[in-house]
Amino acid sequence: MLEDLHRELSEIGQRGRLRTLRTIEERRGAWVKIEGRWLLNLSSNDYLGLSTEISLGELAEKLSLFGLGAGAARLLSGNHALYEALEGRLYELYGRPALIFGSGYLANLGVLSGLCGRRDAIFADKLVHASLIDGMRLSGATFYRYPHGDLEALEDLLRRKRGRHRRALIVTESVFSMDGDFPDLPALVEIKERYGAFLVLDEAHAVGVFGRRGLGLAEETGTLQEVDLILGTFGKAFGAYGAFVVSAEEVRRYLIHRARSFIFTTALPAVVVAGALAGLERAVEAGERRRRVRKLARRLRRALGLDQGGLADEVPIVPVVVGEDRRALELSERLFAAGFLAPAIRPPTVPEGTARLRLSLSASMDGKDLERLPPLLRETS
Repeated sequence: MLEDLHRELSEIGQRGRLRTLRTIEERRGAWVKIEGRWLLNLSSNDYLGLSTEISLGELAEKLSLFGLGAGAARLLSGNHALYEALEGRLYELYGRPALIFGSGYLANLGVLSGLCGRRDAIFADKLVHASLIDGMRLSGATFYRYPHGDLEALEDLLRRKRGRHRRALIVTESVFSMDGDFPDLPALVEIKERYGAFLVLDEAHAVGVFGRRGLGLAEETGTLQEVDLILGTFGKAFGAYGAFVVSAEEVRRYLIHRARSFIFTTALPAVVVAGALAGLERAVEAGERRRRVRKLARRLRRALGLDQGGLADEVPIVPVVVGEDRRALELSERLFAAGFLAPAIRPPTVPEGTARLRLSLSASMDGKDLERLPPLLRETS
């Protein structure tokens, strides 16, 4: 077996797809220290710059009350009072019950495998996150993939396939993590209503950034109450850790009974949940930071010639697609030498032939720090 693994790793390396772990020695806002050098971090999802601002000092009381570990799953003795506080606050904001999961990956696994079975169907955008794909596989449901963002193709699939299945879920991200684009959400709401489908929206990369209170693209587009189930994370713009699901009370209760990634895992420690609540409260009030990071995104896209006009230019994920894997690696290393951390993104994370740098922006960045980036990218393109 070891010889077989060694051979496969060698083949991965020959294709320019070998992955390594770089050690972050220290973090200060948008800057990270690696190998004794400070680099601007263009690979974080810390869109509002909150992840280094929530201190252990403000969470110390919760640590003294509950200790470091939760000690058990929530259905046993891990359901500490901070869960109720956080889920209650989400209810106030979203107007529907919430359920906390250990991570975004666990939430996506639990929702799809918990809500669907062999009699059901899932209609998913072809570029949804790996965790949603794994959730579809675990569910046992029949799943259909429609071309990225092609709602006509989705409707055609629903027209032909919907009647064969008990439940039908439409699954999409709001902001796609590798492309920085988003679907026509109001149109998706109309489609799901026409075909009696249940719309699941992964807002992991939209919460904090979009919406008046930072509740995501659904809030931004006025469809917050029409989307059947919203998934969000605390580990990105909210600067903490964990994830949440917002939906009807029947859905929440059903997931408590059926979502294996909720049932069979140790609860998050109280200090982590307290951090998530602190991040959520900061993000709700962070209107100026939202405006700032969206302005940075517009400026960078314009400087790179990637602007399209409208809301799409304000997504703080700016993909620079170079195509070939080794070329993306070389470009990443050149930027590293120039003081920018922007790891190459290669298949299977993205489709074949679309290796890229994914430039991720944060409100903690200074526009002047980004001024050297477009010339560098043009020189090496």
